[in-house]
Amino acid sequence: MTKKAILVVSFGTSYHDTRKVTIDAIEKDIKKAYPDHTIYRAWTSKIILNKLKQRDQIHYDTVTEAFERMKRDGITDVIVQPTHVINGIENELMIEDSLAYSSDFSTIQFGTPLLTTTEDNHYLVDTIYKEFIDLKEDEVLVLMGHGTTHYSNSIYAGLDYTFKEKGHSNIFLGTVEAYPSIENVLPMVKKYNPKRVILAPFMIVAGDHAIHDMAGDDMESWKSQFESAGFAVTCVLKGLGEYPAIRKLFLNHVKEVINATPNH
Repeated sequence: MTKKAILVVSFGTSYHDTRKVTIDAIEKDIKKAYPDHTIYRAWTSKIILNKLKQRDQIHYDTVTEAFERMKRDGITDVIVQPTHVINGIENELMIEDSLAYSSDFSTIQFGTPLLTTTEDNHYLVDTIYKEFIDLKEDEVLVLMGHGTTHYSNSIYAGLDYTFKEKGHSNIFLGTVEAYPSIENVLPMVKKYNPKRVILAPFMIVAGDHAIHDMAGDDMESWKSQFESAGFAVTCVLKGLGEYPAIRKLFLNHVKEVINATPNH
């Protein structure tokens, strides 16, 4: 007998409020769209999983634990859908961990991260533009991505270029941990010379990076650096997972896998 599951894999967050409106919301949308599948959750950040265990006595499965759980539950066919933004290190490790269970399931298939195709990138640029439709010409929106040492990091610079190419010359995308960094973005914003800078996270959840690195009060935060450069700054603490159109893109990635599967 076939028993189908969708395993939703996220980096995770130690902030319960943002989890409810991002990761939980994505999982709920998937559950609603695919009632014939059992939905499972796995998180990839060891630091966050340990923190939750120690601070709140809450346990979430790692990818390996989730596969063990599905095996015990008699699941036969698994679709793994990451909520990662790009095909980076986390995603590669997740695929590796999942494929270790190939012999235990009839099928293990993978949905793609948020930004995988050129169509995804264009969809995302349009989504952000619509979310910030009230952005005035004398304001700029600066999005903070995570960034990675992985070669997939080039997607951030590519997206920044796509915003400009689509006529949104006052939308910029930088990263906390890679290129383009705030050192690259700040001179471009100065050149644009806006009256106000709006900062928003370009991450699924508005967690540590958004709260501290972006909107924090210490000198190193993006908010402080833009203020030091003489700009009025507004911070929007809203993760990408809170936007219905972004959740819909994840649903589309699940649908692509289901449509490509024989017998559907």
